Amino acid sequence: MIAIEIPRPGGPEVLQPVERRAPAPAPGEVLIAVAAAGVNRPDLMQRQGHYPPPPGASDIPGLEVAGHIVAIGDDVDGQPPRSASGRVWQIGDAVCALVSGGGYAEQCVAPGVQCLPVPHGLTLVEAAAVPETFFTVWTNVFDRGRLAGGEWLLVHGGTSGIGTTAIQIATARGARVLATAGTPEKCRAAETLGAVRAIDRRREDFAAVVKDITGGRGVDVILDIVGGRYAAKNIESLARDGRLVIIGLMDGASAEIPLRSILLKRLTITGSTLRIRTPSEKGAIAAALEREVWPLIERGALRPVVAEVFPLDRAADAHRRLESGDVIGKLVLRVR
Repeated sequence: MIAIEIPRPGGPEVLQPVERRAPAPAPGEVLIAVAAAGVNRPDLMQRQGHYPPPPGASDIPGLEVAGHIVAIGDDVDGQPPRSASGRVWQIGDAVCALVSGGGYAEQCVAPGVQCLPVPHGLTLVEAAAVPETFFTVWTNVFDRGRLAGGEWLLVHGGTSGIGTTAIQIATARGARVLATAGTPEKCRAAETLGAVRAIDRRREDFAAVVKDITGGRGVDVILDIVGGRYAAKNIESLARDGRLVIIGLMDGASAEIPLRSILLKRLTITGSTLRIRTPSEKGAIAAALEREVWPLIERGALRPVVAEVFPLDRAADAHRRLESGDVIGKLVLRVR
């Protein structure tokens, strides 16, 4: 098969198409003929040498794919590979999958529990833009952040893949969303997707806008991909019993925070990463998505935002585009 390799850490130019032996599915896994693969910021970090794959994962980048099952691994404890909801996978099934690596390739293995049926109404290219961001948003905003209908959510990076997903799912489930973005165009895009108000982070103080929009109350949940200098203002922007969920550190891993405010407002600060979780943990997220979010996709309440599609052999160009910072939504590699 053809795959994209990272022979050494560096810029986008180090990404090289190579011929590799196709992987074989282990017990409980399926082999997917990849039609398309999503491009995500962790891929950039892996290419730069800052985010190595976990033990046992493929060194090939790529954390999400869509395609058709072409081989099925052996049973585990007498049970064939199946989805987290109990669906027994068959050769020919159209699936999208969250993987720990190996997505930038013509074939990729995935644990059966990390696969989901392609939602009705989505193309395989669109489906490839789903797993990484939808898994991330669900586990952080709804599991850890416990966002409920009627509550306020603030999303930083509102037009990133995660941001566009969070805005749509939260809005579809009855929450009210504020979002930060870096340009007027991105602010308009966030509002088109359902944000009540988008905040231009270069021209406005997001904490002041949050205070004004919520009548001084603050928001219930913040999804933060920034970290660093945002930490103190995030705490300022939370309502009593608010939850701050940190999933990225684009502005740095250290911060000075007002501890007294955490006590007085009874705040919860949490965070998570997805790649190192076990298949059973990821399977629990997959089951929740199929139950709670797939019906929203299939009735047209939301869909992944695909900004641009590149052929697999132009993975380097896709990385350059993502690094440019001007993407609204997701980039996808078309494999076949």
